[in-house]
Amino acid sequence: MTSQRRPRPQQNLLAPKQLKLSDLIIPEYYAAHTAIWSGEYNEYLGDGGRGSLKSTFSATEVVLLIMRTPNIHAVVLRKVGNTIATSVWPEYNRVIDRMGIRHLWKQTKKPYTLTYIPTGQTIQFYGLDDPGKLKSIAVPFGYFGVMHFEEFDQFDGPEEIRNVEQSVFRGGPFSFSFKTFNSPAMARHWVNRYKREPKPKQFRHHTTYLTTPPDWLGPRFFDDAETLKQRDPIAYAHEYMGEVVGCGQQVFTNITLRPITREEIAGFDRRYYGLDFGWYPDPNHFGGLSYDHARQTVYIFEEHRAQRETDAALAQVLQPHLRDDIVGDSAANRSIATLRDLGYRGLRGCHKYAANGGTSVTDGMKWLQSRAEIVIDPVRCPWTAREFSEYEYAIDKKTGEVMPGYVDAANHSIDMARYALEDVWQKRGVQNA
Repeated sequence: MTSQRRPRPQQNLLAPKQLKLSDLIIPEYYAAHTAIWSGEYNEYLGDGGRGSLKSTFSATEVVLLIMRTPNIHAVVLRKVGNTIATSVWPEYNRVIDRMGIRHLWKQTKKPYTLTYIPTGQTIQFYGLDDPGKLKSIAVPFGYFGVMHFEEFDQFDGPEEIRNVEQSVFRGGPFSFSFKTFNSPAMARHWVNRYKREPKPKQFRHHTTYLTTPPDWLGPRFFDDAETLKQRDPIAYAHEYMGEVVGCGQQVFTNITLRPITREEIAGFDRRYYGLDFGWYPDPNHFGGLSYDHARQTVYIFEEHRAQRETDAALAQVLQPHLRDDIVGDSAANRSIATLRDLGYRGLRGCHKYAANGGTSVTDGMKWLQSRAEIVIDPVRCPWTAREFSEYEYAIDKKTGEVMPGYVDAANHSIDMARYALEDVWQKRGVQNA
């Protein structure tokens, strides 16, 4: 990985007495601090629950970056401008006061600006509810090199974030973004998708109040957290632990998203392959899986996905699997026949009905739901990770109740998994496999 070029640090003007790292941040953030200053990353993605100090840490790093990096300025963003006065503005000022460097910073409130007196560098605060203000921001010299999105989940989505970064980060050898938030409860929220899809040069960090020294929060905070834990464990998991808890609609509650190493894949006793056919708007979706009977764990480590893909083009892509057994949707008889003629003799259609009299859909879905764990590699299989994580039961619009059955939409990877593993669950039974 190529490091971005960091300007040479200017003279340290922290305080009359030199502060130690331990005076500025808690141990939980030491690794993140090292990563930020290594030059190997250009983005800090910090999510966590209440009291995790993610915002405090980011504010501290922004202040340090300004003081130690010449010619750069910073912009701190909230979605709604009138929240600045009660959120990020006092947070940044508390950081400056705790560092003992108030005499080095000038406050201006129209617009909200912190100016580093020795050099004139600035930290400017804006809301994106008035896009025109952001277009007009300027610096007296140098360039904007640092940006902090506070309550990142409240912004409108990746497109808005890209537009802002492309507008603000112009020129200069160094740029760094801080994005801090508590994950929304619903898995399909755009920021949870953003978090699931790894990006190069992005440092990810999940924190909770449990790693925060008690004297930073006070006993009342911990008492309130424990009370909520006993009264409402789901609310506690979301608010204090920063977990994506959903709203009772998630079909799969047994998903783990993590890298699956080459060594793990090489050690799988058997690999299974499935193929869900599509054209447009539905895609072809191919996947590779393994199943650990002892641990009742499914591993999904490979995917191919494409729209408007001809059978001939698909055959070229799947060349490494020419001799593998592949189970596809039996409704796509013509495509199956074409691929078999092209050499994929191990390709066959799935069985539409389960051995116990149920349907292949309901029995296959129940079997997947009942596994101890479904491990999905989000780098190798981004579409699979998204669909499994976001797949939900339908809600009756009149009553608000969860409807029976499974929604036949955004489930191409799920169908693929059912097809691939049908020999496991159909032969042994849904409960015994």
